[in-house]
Order: sequence, then structure tokens, then C-alpha cells
Amino acid sequence: MDGSRTSLDIEEYSDTEVQKNQVLTLEEWQEKWVNGKTAFHLEQGHQLLKKHLDTFLKGESGLRVFFPLCGKVVEMKWFANRGHSVIGVEISELGIREFFTEQNLSYTEEPITEIPGAKVFKSSSGNISLYCCSIFDFPRTNIGKFDMIWDRGALVAINPGDRKCYADTMLSLLGKKFQYLLCVFSYDPTKHPGPPFYVPHAEIERLFGKICNIHCLEKVDAFEERHKSWGIDYLFEKLYLLTEK
Repeated sequence: MDGSRTSLDIEEYSDTEVQKNQVLTLEEWQEKWVNGKTAFHLEQGHQLLKKHLDTFLKGESGLRVFFPLCGKVVEMKWFANRGHSVIGVEISELGIREFFTEQNLSYTEEPITEIPGAKVFKSSSGNISLYCCSIFDFPRTNIGKFDMIWDRGALVAINPGDRKCYADTMLSLLGKKFQYLLCVFSYDPTKHPGPPFYVPHAEIERLFGKICNIHCLEKVDAFEERHKSWGIDYLFEKLYLLTEK
């Protein structure tokens, strides 16, 4: 990377429309799991969340925590082990089964009556429930409100044309005094079509600003050797905390 782009204060790319017509189908996401194309999965969990987790939780227990597009993220186990109730949504049944297998958790599965063809997988301990369905169908389960959302790899994976619908779905699931933790990426979107899609600060304000206070907690250089194949030469990850206005 050239020196001007190593700064964490890099200017955001001005053309936010360049990826607006990009679309991945649910079937294409399922194929990624079948073909093992899941480089987005972090085996050791997300280090920014680990760094801030105890500050977010403030010693509380019994919180309801939502993981949209959860895949098999190990962070779900972190919250469950601390006494919280974890609910996730993932379109890939394979990803859900791999989570329980890799975390050595026994589970049951049952149909979701409100969503034909969908299933819910529940840990035997009862504190992790993962719904295999579209995120946009999920509210039909009348699951209730959440105290916290961990959105890493979710907003950035949603087709840009569906973001408003996605954001409205997330906001409808939040209870009082919520904490919405959101990770997004900054890179040159003219060089990589996504996903992960480029989500600038202005887009977060557009989607959530009427209801949420928006605070960028941290910005880190996330560029790795594998990202060169995307055609980019810089990649920053930003962690936001959204709270009730």
C-alpha cells in the first residue's frame, strides 16, 4: 500500500452508488457454504468484539442477543457462556449444523410453523436458537425484542438494493436501551464488486440515523494478502455502536 492509504483517517469513497445493482441470491450464498468458500468466517472470533465485550455487557446476564446472517460464528458461544440468550438467522442449514458440531453442542431441530419449509435448531441447553430462513421472513416468527445485535458480515452482505428493508427489519427487533454493534468495511468499491459490500458512514446515517445515535468506536487496518485478489490495495474495518436516541 502506498503511504497515503495506510492512514486510518482515509477519506471514504465518494461514489456510494457504484455497487447499487449488485445482487447475490440466497442460493448463491448456500453454494458458498457447500463449496467451502467461507473465508469470511473467523475461527478465533472477532477481535474487536472480544476487546470491547465486557464493556458492552457491563456485567449483565440474561440479555437477548441477535445474530443476523450468523453463519457459524463462535461469538454466539461467547454470549451463551456468559448467561445470555442467543438467537441467530442463517440461510445455510450446513452453516448452522457446522456451528453446533464445531462447538460440541447437542441440538434439536423442528419446523417453523410461521415460515413453510424453514427450521429452527436449538441447543439442548436452550440458550442458543438458530433459525434457518431468510432474514426478511424472520419477523414472522414473532420472536420479540432484543437487547443487543451483533452485525458482523450481515449488513455488508445484504444486496445494496435491500439495505433499507434490512435496516428496518433490524430496527423492528430492537427493544429499549438497545446496543447495536455493527461492523463495516471501507475500500475502493470501483475495484471490487462485493460482497462484502462497501458501506460508508453516510449510508449508516441514512439507514439508522433517525432512530439511533451512531458512534464509531474503532477503525482498524484489515488488509490481508488474500485481499489483493479482490483488486484492492487497502481495506479498513470499522466498529460502530448504535444506541437509542
